Amino acid sequence: MQPKNPVKTFLNDSDGTTAVEYCVMLAAILLAMMLGLAAAGSGVASWWGNIDSELDSNGF
Repeated sequence: MQPKNPVKTFLNDSDGTTAVEYCVMLAAILLAMMLGLAAAGSGVASWWGNIDSELDSNGF
């Protein structure tokens, strides 16, 4: 009795397809999160900059 070829076993296994689909979904979710955080980051930086300038102009 010979052990099965791991590559053939992986290619014939339907769980491998499911794992690839989950990886693609995860990559799409992470990309959306990174783009959202990058867009929000510039707005937050501007907001803190306005607060800083207001504090400086009022002597804090």
